[in-house]
Amino acid sequence: MLGELSERLRGGHQADGLPPSFRRGAAAGAVGLVLLATGLAATGSDEPDLGRFYDQRIEWAACEGTELPKDLQCGTVTVPLDYADPGKGTLELALARYRASSGDPRGSVVLNFGGPGGSGVQGLAFGREDFLGLTDDYDVVSFDPRGVGRSSPVSCGADATSRALEATGGEGTGDPRDALRQLREVAAECEKHSGPVLAHMGTVDVARDLDVMRQALGDKKLNYLGFSYGTRLGAVYAARYPDKVGRMALDGVDTLTEPLAEQGLAGARGQQRALDNFLTWCTEELACPFGQDARTAREQVVDLVRSLDDTPVPTDFGYEFTGQDLAGAIAQGLYTKEMWPVLQRALAQLTEEGDTSGVEALASGGMSPAPAPPPADERPAGKPRDDEPLADEEDVPLDNLPAALMAVNCADDPDRPDEERLIRDLSRMRAAYEEASPVFGPYRLAQVVLCHGRPKGTDYIREKVKDLDTPKMLLVGTRGDPATPYLWTEQTAKRLGPSAVVLDNRGEGHTGYASSDCVHRTIDDFLLYGSLPPSGSSCGAEDEDRI
Repeated sequence: MLGELSERLRGGHQADGLPPSFRRGAAAGAVGLVLLATGLAATGSDEPDLGRFYDQRIEWAACEGTELPKDLQCGTVTVPLDYADPGKGTLELALARYRASSGDPRGSVVLNFGGPGGSGVQGLAFGREDFLGLTDDYDVVSFDPRGVGRSSPVSCGADATSRALEATGGEGTGDPRDALRQLREVAAECEKHSGPVLAHMGTVDVARDLDVMRQALGDKKLNYLGFSYGTRLGAVYAARYPDKVGRMALDGVDTLTEPLAEQGLAGARGQQRALDNFLTWCTEELACPFGQDARTAREQVVDLVRSLDDTPVPTDFGYEFTGQDLAGAIAQGLYTKEMWPVLQRALAQLTEEGDTSGVEALASGGMSPAPAPPPADERPAGKPRDDEPLADEEDVPLDNLPAALMAVNCADDPDRPDEERLIRDLSRMRAAYEEASPVFGPYRLAQVVLCHGRPKGTDYIREKVKDLDTPKMLLVGTRGDPATPYLWTEQTAKRLGPSAVVLDNRGEGHTGYASSDCVHRTIDDFLLYGSLPPSGSSCGAEDEDRI
């Protein structure tokens, strides 16, 4: 089968894409904002004057983009590149909103769809039906965080992932010093292709952007719904601006304390469980491209990933599609059961027709493919401009999502083992990740070790995000979540303190809002009416009406 597949794949690539979904779609256009003349600094007196950023009002207009809902509006907000030195330059961030259906809304609720690296404009545009209930009382807003989508997108170049996997994959017979040298070269390529924003992409920076948005939206307090990584962002915002927290719901709760290496292992195990569940479902369907035996189907997926790693497939967009690209695509398709039929069709296209378009669309998060931007030292003057405008939709690099994910995770992680320790640990880590998942282990390990060669991350999240003095916040954990284990919900709730109210979602999939009527209703009731269940209440996998 695999030999025939390789021949079909090398024979050409079809350009058909997948229909839009909750996590996919074209990025939206945006219009400018009006900067008001003056204003007082909105942060402490010991910090630089940020008054000109807090004195913004957003001008909303129809979005310019393909297949976007007509009632979606777009705008921009300007933030400093470096909050410690606002004179270094600015960034424009892309925003989108659905207007409240009531004539007199209570304000805005801001959404973050996670990643890190997910486009909020896309998530809002193509998750429209999920959030219309919130428009009973709110303008519903989301955004592309700095470095993501149209907001100064970062990139590591076309071959960064394959080079990282080459360094960490192998059988452990090569010189680990050569592997680490290659990882440092990849880190340098990321810096060249991304420009100055790369050094300012941590969650603490994004939380500060979120507060500028809150003010620009005209809200005294932030009402917020965050998914997955978006829960980390919400917790950091609450720690930094406790007096600005309104109604905050966190679904698919992230860890605040686990080292990045442990996060990667947990993610690999969770994704493998989700893949096993998907293949059990798939092999009960006649259309399953791997036949009707779940055990052999698992073996075929492993073989397929390894075959594409050995012989990558050229694509229409000037890069080669590897087995690790396929692992990333499968991971995207496993986040919710609703995506399983899409993943099944994409894998059938690949194995039966040699068509990579479906898995490519999943791997890229649905962004329109574009080459990596030129290195920063080839741009005019090789330095930040006074203002970094929105990127054009067609200029968002194909690797933006994984590049942004690595940038944020590395910026948030204070652990940087020295070279000698990494040399000692690399073989052991490789074996542990392979045992956790032969499909996702190498992919997750590469995401972890790519922090080598990057500056040490902040310790703010581990040291400061705890014992919050804020209004009650709703934390939702899903028992069968492949990406954010339920244990993280319990740990984070304990860390945040009495402010945290936990809802136990006894279901499957990553996050609960889009898949459980019970979770959806509970979150909406809290955001709209302020009503909360007792902490420890549950939504049952079968009886979703029980709280």
